[in-house]
Amino acid sequence: MVNGSASPRARSARLSLEEDVFQSLILAADRLLQGEIEVLRVADLTFSQYNVLRILRGAKPDALSCTSISQRMLTRDSDLTRLLDRLDERGLVTRVRDARDRRMLCTAITDDGLQLLRKLDGPVGRVHREQLKHMLPKQLETLCALANAVRGSQT
Repeated sequence: MVNGSASPRARSARLSLEEDVFQSLILAADRLLQGEIEVLRVADLTFSQYNVLRILRGAKPDALSCTSISQRMLTRDSDLTRLLDRLDERGLVTRVRDARDRRMLCTAITDDGLQLLRKLDGPVGRVHREQLKHMLPKQLETLCALANAVRGSQT
């Protein structure tokens, strides 16, 4: 089913079922991600920047270390420090020294960052609903459970 039309019998002999599942998941994730990226482009945000802002909104009023942010990210970003620098330059986050460990720099979302996320909440939600409108709620629940089972096996 790599191209979306192959039946299990027509699956290429060179792909195992596991490889087919892997490729299908990657292709589906990429398609879903592209819709969100288009919405974020209007706000001049990358998906990783948006992800960090959402993480910081969820942590508010606390500030988080780079390690804590990295552990919560949906996708890994190898240069989180520069990503945070860009958000800081735009006034969307602020950086403060940790009170217990002055060597550690922690990041918190600003009011401007919160305001930007509020503006994006509706459009992002609409793109997700539009992308998945062809699926029944029960199918979405099953898909979510299966995706969580895949993730659970990776721990």
